[in-house]
Amino acid sequence: MPSSVRPRSALQEALGAAVSCEVAGDPTTLATHSTDASNYRHVPLLVVRPESAEDVTAVLRVCAEHGAPVLPRGAATSIGGQATNEAVILDFTRHLNRVLEIDTDARTARVEPGLVLDRLREQVAAYGLTFGPDPSTHSRCTIGGMIGNNACGSHSVAWGKTVDNVRALEIALRDGTRLEVGPTSPDELESLCAREDSVGRLYRSLRALRDEYLSDIRLGFPKLPRRVSGYNLEYLLPENGFDVAKALVGTEGTCVTILSAVVDLVPSPVSRALVVLGFGSGIDAADAVPALLDLPVLTMEGIEMGLVQALDARKPGEESKLPEGNAWLYLETGGESAAEAVENARRVAERADQVGASVLLVEDPVAQRKLWRIREEGAGLATRLADGSEAWSGWEDAAVPPERLGQYLRAFDLLMDKHGRKGVVYGHFGDGCLHVRIDFPLAAPDAKQAYRAFLTDAANLVVAHGGSLSGEHGDGQARAELLPLMFPPRLMTAFAEFKAAFDPGNAMNPGRVVDPAPLDADLRTVIAPPVLPTRSRLALHADGGDLAAASRRCVGVGKCVSTVSVSGGMMCPSYRATGKEEHSTRGRARLLFEMLAGDVITDGWRSTEVRDALDLCLGCKACKSDCPVGVDMASYRTEFLSRHYDRRLRPMAHYTMGALPRWLRLGAPMAKAFNAVAASPLSRVIKRLGGIAAERDLPVLASPTFRSWFTKREAPQGSGGRTPIVLWPDTFTNYLDPQVGRDAVAVLEALGYEVHIPARNVCCGLTWHSTGQLGAARRVLRRSLDVLQPWLERGVPVVGLEPSCTALLRKDGAEVLPDDPRVRMLGESVRTFAEQIGEAGLPEVSSTEDRVITQVHCHQHADLGYDADTRLLDSVAGEVQVLREGCCGLAGNFGFERGHYQVSVEVAEHQLLPALRAARPGTVVHADGFSCRTQIRQLSEHEPAHLASLTARALGCVS
Repeated sequence: MPSSVRPRSALQEALGAAVSCEVAGDPTTLATHSTDASNYRHVPLLVVRPESAEDVTAVLRVCAEHGAPVLPRGAATSIGGQATNEAVILDFTRHLNRVLEIDTDARTARVEPGLVLDRLREQVAAYGLTFGPDPSTHSRCTIGGMIGNNACGSHSVAWGKTVDNVRALEIALRDGTRLEVGPTSPDELESLCAREDSVGRLYRSLRALRDEYLSDIRLGFPKLPRRVSGYNLEYLLPENGFDVAKALVGTEGTCVTILSAVVDLVPSPVSRALVVLGFGSGIDAADAVPALLDLPVLTMEGIEMGLVQALDARKPGEESKLPEGNAWLYLETGGESAAEAVENARRVAERADQVGASVLLVEDPVAQRKLWRIREEGAGLATRLADGSEAWSGWEDAAVPPERLGQYLRAFDLLMDKHGRKGVVYGHFGDGCLHVRIDFPLAAPDAKQAYRAFLTDAANLVVAHGGSLSGEHGDGQARAELLPLMFPPRLMTAFAEFKAAFDPGNAMNPGRVVDPAPLDADLRTVIAPPVLPTRSRLALHADGGDLAAASRRCVGVGKCVSTVSVSGGMMCPSYRATGKEEHSTRGRARLLFEMLAGDVITDGWRSTEVRDALDLCLGCKACKSDCPVGVDMASYRTEFLSRHYDRRLRPMAHYTMGALPRWLRLGAPMAKAFNAVAASPLSRVIKRLGGIAAERDLPVLASPTFRSWFTKREAPQGSGGRTPIVLWPDTFTNYLDPQVGRDAVAVLEALGYEVHIPARNVCCGLTWHSTGQLGAARRVLRRSLDVLQPWLERGVPVVGLEPSCTALLRKDGAEVLPDDPRVRMLGESVRTFAEQIGEAGLPEVSSTEDRVITQVHCHQHADLGYDADTRLLDSVAGEVQVLREGCCGLAGNFGFERGHYQVSVEVAEHQLLPALRAARPGTVVHADGFSCRTQIRQLSEHEPAHLASLTARALGCVS
């Protein structure tokens, strides 16, 4: 039976009858929700997306009647395995995601559980407030998930853990009973215990638990700022106000379902500054922590060189600026003004000599943001070590008293050596919490044994140092089994009774914290190995040509499911447009993983589920650079399309736009006739037959082409002795926008270059590559290499004007023709226009454009870097607004394909179109990508220009 056809279960039918919201059990949904950000895999029973609290309680009642376990879930960025289970998942992110009330006098907000943290911070920022805890996943993690995990973040040294910032919770019990919990006075407790209903039974059980284990609770918990493991039973103590809300924080969905929460807000500093201290090693940095704890700082975060190198390798031309050292501490200060923040920072910097550190004080907010990116993307950056080996979570957030951090880190290094393991350490040094991804051999035959042995030894080590197995991410499946090493037997019994008071049937996220599943069970690499051959057709150098390794590259940190602008980067445009998990980089990676495993997705390379999910992938490559793990979904899509349509008919768009260079070459001699037809009613027929969106205007063929103009023009006087360069006449410049090429020639010759173009037609093969027609792409690229070979052997630079073609020549050519040595020569020879101008040196010019809006091409963002372009723009224009957080939406052939128009427009609405509408009169729009310029022309009144044209205007040499 095909995986797309499954019988509806009785449970699904009952839920469908009880609620009007979405109840999904299709293979795509089950595959995309089969794991979180952990090492574990559990295929859910169903996924429900409630639209109201009434939907939630109805689902709970139906699941209770059917004996089905329930898992409330947020953004699924949990690393311990608590957000994956064989249960009915309640996904709050789609609908229950609002701020319900803001009380500025009390400094509180009532929010729904699916609200993303940064959405809350955006709304309360107008009042000078913020929510203190801020995990590195702040752009996508939900408040409900933060409450479930007792999340912390970088600013916990100032504002504490989530438990310190929760005032009250509206919850639903397993039977659908709703109630509000929080601090409970003795009189209120007496009244609640007197009730003859499920609420009364609950409070009587909690009171009895408190009385029975009073001394155990007071004496059994380690004293440190980041104790997150276990349940927060200390909040049931009389001195803590019998606060049931705080006791439920960190229960990982094992007790109740949260319907809403009242959270505390704190004043947000008006300005911030950052002091970075450099040390010889991570241990040196850890040793320095006790001497810094008295400083007026908001953060005390540690990173090591491995993270810096990983990020720099992924972002060409954007090297991180840090003080001398191999490990660093980030100490952020705040103030009511920039001067106050900087003054506080200077006080911090003065401590550098005392702790033997180099120092850098960063005042510029943009520079601070770049440095914070290294720390915030640590969970992803650390998953690939310097040698390319895979590193995993599992023991990634243990915490000890900060005063013992250096001692613990030394012992931890010895433990790593004993087990032959490697990893990059970073984390919340000021709170004694360390993060590390470790190269566990999870794809090896002894995966389970090696994993268990290390985690057991590591748990004993952290307990010996007075620490907690978890300092932020929770216990989940990775650490719950080890809790008896940390807590006395009576406390473990108290945990079980606490859960039973709320969930007597053990149906809320079972197997977590209490009665835990084995830590070495359900490892996704062990229980779902690939059943398809995994050797790729593309080289996939980053993963050794192994599709299985490529599908494992995604570790679920979820930056691709961020929809807030502060996330930075362009990923993931299709998810931003649809909000569906299968249209995120993470969702697609999981579908590919499940396709290779053959369990949930059973049709292999013929899978319609994977095909449909990848259909809305724009191939923008944003994930290649923006994803902390470097998932390259555009390449995976090319690989899939190559195999999916092997010896099969393809969509008509693959034959038309996938072979666009061929059709443009044939049509160029008849440009006038073609343009007349394209402007006539016959164009509707052409678009229908060609798989082109009816809403699109067909591009206008240029006459003459750039090549024709170049070969017929008169050579400039005195060109002998000039430095030769080859200008790459890409398809779009040649046939559709030759003025760009003419302006580039004018600028390059004005700077003293002798400009050549290849003697015969050349093409990089981009359109064939992006549609998975790899045989044709190889033939086209190989023919072009034949033409270029004499130039490459002489080391002559090849200058590209179209970013997508330039990126393929520099980067993806090696994936298409890995065994052709000329590909490496080509990659080393290729320059962007701005890079070549930068090498030549532009004479001082007067800016001809006062204001410029720049749309950065996605492939340039991912593969080429933009620093050289920024410098050139600053030379030829006045005020420049660079749009770097949104794809234009056209993305080559994507926006022209039938069925993609609406998504294409939605993608443009993320940043580009609002910026164009807000532009002041006289603003020039700059876009180097032909697809970007086409989208701007078709969706706005602006006429965009290429950087070559702007430079030509500044030099006064427009051709």
